[in-house]
Amino acid sequence: MDHRYDFVFLFDVTDGNPNGDPDAGNLPRVDPETGHGLVTDVCLKRKIRNFVAHVKDETPPFEIYVKERAVLNNQHSRAYEALKLDAAKAKRTEVDQCRDWMCQNFYDVRAFGAVMSTKVNCGQVRGPVQMAFSRSIDPIVSLEHSITRCAVATEKEAEKQDGDNRTMGRKFTVPYGMYRCHGFINPFFARQTGFGENDLQLFWKSLQNMFELDRSASRGQMTPQALVVFQHDEALGNAPAHQLQKRVSVVRKDVTTPARSSDDYDVQTDEDELPAGISIHRMF
Repeated sequence: MDHRYDFVFLFDVTDGNPNGDPDAGNLPRVDPETGHGLVTDVCLKRKIRNFVAHVKDETPPFEIYVKERAVLNNQHSRAYEALKLDAAKAKRTEVDQCRDWMCQNFYDVRAFGAVMSTKVNCGQVRGPVQMAFSRSIDPIVSLEHSITRCAVATEKEAEKQDGDNRTMGRKFTVPYGMYRCHGFINPFFARQTGFGENDLQLFWKSLQNMFELDRSASRGQMTPQALVVFQHDEALGNAPAHQLQKRVSVVRKDVTTPARSSDDYDVQTDEDELPAGISIHRMF
């Protein structure tokens, strides 16, 4: 891959919790100073991993390294077994061979990087694809809903309720929020991990479709709204990323009423007087 890429990804949520905080009772993540909603980079990466796993059937070179209930040292051991090396006696060159094997076989290692220097050492990889936290365009409101379940877990609970068998609970949602994510793709790291053009196209496709395979009542309706990609002619880049990403503006059409859909926002990309060597691609 010879080009650097910077991108702006917009997505929204309706009546759902896009990324609950386990340290705050699973409330939607929020910036306490501004009230803007937050979605972590690892939340989106999890959805991308799940999408790739589904469409590629978790077969090399599109296996997933970080997945639910995975034992990472067991993944590392596969590299040593495939290369017929002894993990207990591995030297730097052998660790590097295993690191390369992990990059070749696991899509998320190739894309996002990984720290694999655990007991079974496969080194460390710095991935070419990086994303910042997503932040909502406007402050969000977190709603708390009381819910009931017409069943209990144990006979003891049923006896206490004289057979009523009802359990109370809480559910948190955001009525509506438009979120903005900034991302970056470094071609130098891509060459080191083997992240190629096919991997890049799969990444763009995953951003467009990852919510379709991640539906749940708790997350409400999450929808990708726009992906604007700035391509640099040179690997080092032709302009600072922040200056390019500022060219994408998201503005409320009517500030007197709360936003409740993407139609309440106007998304525009300034393509006038682009720096030399920069081209813009509106993926969707």
